[in-house]
Amino acid sequence: MREVSERELVAVTGERIRVPDSEHLVHLQFRRFAGCPICNVHLRSIVQRHDEITAAGIREVVFFHSPAAELRSYDLPFAVIGDPGKRYYREFGVESSLRALLHPRTWGAILRGSALTLMGKYRPPAAAQAGGRLGLPADFLIAPGGRVHAAKYGAHAYDQWSVDELLGHARAATSR
Repeated sequence: MREVSERELVAVTGERIRVPDSEHLVHLQFRRFAGCPICNVHLRSIVQRHDEITAAGIREVVFFHSPAAELRSYDLPFAVIGDPGKRYYREFGVESSLRALLHPRTWGAILRGSALTLMGKYRPPAAAQAGGRLGLPADFLIAPGGRVHAAKYGAHAYDQWSVDELLGHARAATSR
């Protein structure tokens, strides 16, 4: 995908989000489901460095294949979009696969996220997931005009950009 057509998304808070954003780079993240222990570990790093991400001119927009009602109680400093029917996942080519959980690199995140959930630091996921539990992550960095500067399709459930990688892509995009 090289270009993203203009669209308006509705966050779980009711906020209307324009993508592309006329003033900022947009980091579209496709995560798995509300309460996913692996996603919780990753999003924690995004939350901890959100001010740095915002200062770099990046707007975060995070998709989950969970209903908005399940996502509303999460207190995240960025736009969260519920997409239980996986409309946007299909549009952006984000897939599901058994390898999502079988890859050895996911195991540490599964253990950390599950331990933090058991300790009460994260909410546990719902027993049933409309979009399944085998989703793969994806990241897209979109310029104000809609050009996709960088994209990553995860090979397993914990294969996404780190904050440092995101900031590096943003520096490259703004230096062009």
